[in-house]
Amino acid sequence: MPDPLILTLDCVDTPGITASVTAFLFERGCNILEAQQFNDRNAEDSDDRFFMRVEFDQGAIDSAQMRTEFAGFAEQFGMRWRIAQRDRPRRVIILVSKADHCLVDLLYRWRTGELNIDPVAIVSNHPRDVAIRADIGGIPFHHVPVTPDKKPEAETRLRTIADDANAELIVLARYMQIFSDEQSDYFEGRCINIHHSFLPGFKGARPYHQAHTRGVKIIGATAHFVTADLDEGPIIHQDVERISHADSPSDLVRKGRDIERRVLAEAVRLFVEERVLLNGSRTVVFRG
Repeated sequence: MPDPLILTLDCVDTPGITASVTAFLFERGCNILEAQQFNDRNAEDSDDRFFMRVEFDQGAIDSAQMRTEFAGFAEQFGMRWRIAQRDRPRRVIILVSKADHCLVDLLYRWRTGELNIDPVAIVSNHPRDVAIRADIGGIPFHHVPVTPDKKPEAETRLRTIADDANAELIVLARYMQIFSDEQSDYFEGRCINIHHSFLPGFKGARPYHQAHTRGVKIIGATAHFVTADLDEGPIIHQDVERISHADSPSDLVRKGRDIERRVLAEAVRLFVEERVLLNGSRTVVFRG
């Protein structure tokens, strides 16, 4: 039997969309395995929008024919839509600087089958022996130095690496370089970053030390899409952990790294399972 498919869509909210989509699938012998929807009625500057995610067995119809027929169906609703194979590993490039805890965690989850990804490249602005202490096996490694006078060339090389590898997702796993507006636009909707949730309150270096000085009681991390507005992209996943007066700055760093790795891994999982739909400056996340 062919792999199940995932249909994601959004459009202006009107009556009958759910019934029409499910009838479309039923008429083609498809069996729905999971279905979620969301009606966004809080948009102040636009029409209400409808979002939907459906997993289904495709039956006798092949995926190419399904896409062709759904394209015609979607026109009547003005849908933005995508049909993807559920079980196909997504091609991912991971960017890292000197802290490799997020990279190590992603590779572990991939090797144990928890993350359905295909790491096609690892890129760092530092040499391999500086950036990575873990075994990356046969994953291609690219050292792409970034200096102020050579940044455009470095960004061009990263785009070439991504294009040559047919990368579907770019993951900034504590990659400590800021993308230009051009680079952010190029990878729009397929580039995820992780940062500590203190932003914008604790910008700059040593955020956990700043937090310790201020006596914060909760630390956290946020995974979001990369946009031209630094650390302001649509949020995919967040988590927090309570701390106390007894925690030292090194305790905060240790706990912060743990939150960062698990938040990033969850964001990647949600993305590769087609559970994240962009909704302007926000996201709709269909958890499963």
